[in-house]
Amino acid sequence: MGLHVALSDQRVLITGVTGFIGKALAAECLSAGCRVRGTVRNITRAADLPADVEPAVVPDAGPDAKWSESLTGVNVVVHLAGSVHQEDSRSGSEHFRINLAGTEALARAAVDAGVQRFVFLSTIKVHGEGGEGPYTESHPYRPHGDYAISKCEAEKALRAFASHDAMEVTILRPPLIYGPGVKANFLKLLDAVARGTFLPLGSVDNRRSLLYLGNLVDAILTTLRRSNAAGSTFMVADAKPVSTPELIREIADLMGTPSRLIPFPVGLLKLAGRAAKKSPQVERLTSSLWADTTEIQTRLGWQPKVSFRQGLAETVAWYRSRLGATPPRLAHAFGR
Repeated sequence: MGLHVALSDQRVLITGVTGFIGKALAAECLSAGCRVRGTVRNITRAADLPADVEPAVVPDAGPDAKWSESLTGVNVVVHLAGSVHQEDSRSGSEHFRINLAGTEALARAAVDAGVQRFVFLSTIKVHGEGGEGPYTESHPYRPHGDYAISKCEAEKALRAFASHDAMEVTILRPPLIYGPGVKANFLKLLDAVARGTFLPLGSVDNRRSLLYLGNLVDAILTTLRRSNAAGSTFMVADAKPVSTPELIREIADLMGTPSRLIPFPVGLLKLAGRAAKKSPQVERLTSSLWADTTEIQTRLGWQPKVSFRQGLAETVAWYRSRLGATPPRLAHAFGR
C-alpha cells in the first residue's frame, strides 16, 4: 500500500479553506500534526479559519492570481477552490477561468515553488451524468456542461505538469458531498423534506453515489499519508449507492416526518422538466451516477469509515441546529 508518510512533516496549503470542505479538512490536518496555511480572499475572512491555520490572502483564484507568497515553504497543495454553483449567463466562462485557467496557474506556481504533492478535487461528472453501471478511473471522459468540462480539462493539464516536472499529482473524483454545513441542492432537498413538500419521485429507480464530508476528508488525508497515491486518480464515495427515494425516506425518517413521495412516471417527469427548462435538475434526481471505489481501497487501503445512515444523521442534526447552535463535529470518521 506504499510507504507511510508522517503528516507532521507536511506543510499544507489548502485553497478554499473557508468553504464547506476546506474548514473540515483544515481542522483534521491540524489534528494530524500538519502545519496548515489556507487561502482567503481578504484578511477579514481569516476570522472564519480554524485556530492555528495561517491565512494567505489571494483575492482571486483565476489565472492572474499571485501565488508565490502563499506557497513559500509549502510541500503539499490541496486545491479545493473552484467555481461550482453559478447558474447565470456568466457561469461557463467563470468555470473555465477558475477551474481550468486558475488551476493551471496554481500548478505552475507550485512547480516553481518546489511543491512535492498536488491534490486536486475533481468530480465524478468528468465521466458523464449517468449510466447503467458504476464508473471506474479508467472510464473515458464524457463530461456534460461547463463545470464538468472545466474539471476534465484541468485534470488533463495537471497530468501534463506531472509528466514534465517533479511535482506529484493526485486527483480525487467525488460524487455529491453532504455533511454538516452542506449547501446548494442537498440543502434544498433537506428544506423540501422538512417542509413536508410532496415530491413526485416515488417511481424513480436509480443508483446515486454520495460522499459524506468526513469520509472525503479522511480520503484526502490518506492520499497525503501514502506515497503510492502520487500520480494516481481515485474515485471516492460512500460504501453503497442509494436511490433518490431511499435518500428522501432516510432524511424524513431522521427528521421524524413523512417522506411524502408520490409515484409518478419518470418519463413524464422528464418531459415536465424539459418544458420548465429544468432538465439538468430532473436528470440529477432520476438518473444513475455511481462510482466503483475498488482502486482507492486496494491501492491505499482506504475505506469509508462513516456509514450513509451515520453521515446523514449528522447532517440532519446540523440542519436542525443551524439557526443558532454549533454544528456537530465530524466525529465518526476519525474515531473521536
